[in-house]
Amino acid sequence: MTDTPVGDVETVVVSPVGTRRSDPLPLLVAHDGPAYSRRAHLPSRLRAATAEGRVPPTRVVLLEPGPRNERYAANPLWAEALTAHVLPTVRTAYAIDGRPTLMGASLGALASLQAEWCHPGTFGALFLQSGSFFRKRVDDEEDFEFWDRVTAFVTRVRRARRPHTDARIVLTCGADEGNLANNRQMAQSLAASGHDVSFTELPGRHDWRSWEAAFDPYLLDLLARAGTR
Repeated sequence: MTDTPVGDVETVVVSPVGTRRSDPLPLLVAHDGPAYSRRAHLPSRLRAATAEGRVPPTRVVLLEPGPRNERYAANPLWAEALTAHVLPTVRTAYAIDGRPTLMGASLGALASLQAEWCHPGTFGALFLQSGSFFRKRVDDEEDFEFWDRVTAFVTRVRRARRPHTDARIVLTCGADEGNLANNRQMAQSLAASGHDVSFTELPGRHDWRSWEAAFDPYLLDLLARAGTR
């Protein structure tokens, strides 16, 4: 689609076999969608879980990142593009049941949290894997080009004193990766401000194999519950 605040955004919509555009289905939106599909086998994992009756048939939007760092590193223009342009376009073309679930890994997890934080009520659930929730004095990433923008957003979230969203928030992070400390702290901050949040440390590193391993049960359980709001 064109004319969003960040320029053109490419998407691929994957619908369950045998469904029509007019069938109201839950929607899962994935940052880094092509990589989630190719390297973490997201659509095939969902097809298998649907066949087993573990999740309802779910439509998936795979977001092409484009200039990834610029868009995903706590950029409010990306949050606007996603919520005010991409989602309305999808809703025009497909029937959606309930509020979507949004997911992402690393900077994609950060972008997912910021999208709902800037536009609360848009998403019913967030699945955040190994989020790049950088903090001063915790992370050694000062050379990252959008360090100040990221740390400012993380500080804003940590200073919240009441719930900012009613979305269910599920965080996972590998025990052997550098983002573990800031994910622990983000989960603690969200819980302290009254959000519906869970955090799980899992074996693994900051890679697609580890993120795929976390789908079962954490993503599948979240999707199974998504229709209860």
